[in-house]
Amino acid sequence: MRVHLRPQHRTVEMRGPRRVGALLTDLGILPGTAMVIRGDLLLTDADVVEEGDEVEIRAVISGGAA
Repeated sequence: MRVHLRPQHRTVEMRGPRRVGALLTDLGILPGTAMVIRGDLLLTDADVVEEGDEVEIRAVISGGAA
């Protein structure tokens, strides 16, 4: 699978299938601190990413009220 990491602008190749939660952990990302997107779908930690899939991982950023 091809994994695009944002905002790092880095792409890595990983073997599948694996659950989203395991994918994040393998990349050193804490589940809950990133969104995993396949096409137009937001994936949950329990969803499985298959060999040949392409996903994007975006950091969750929150800002305070001004």
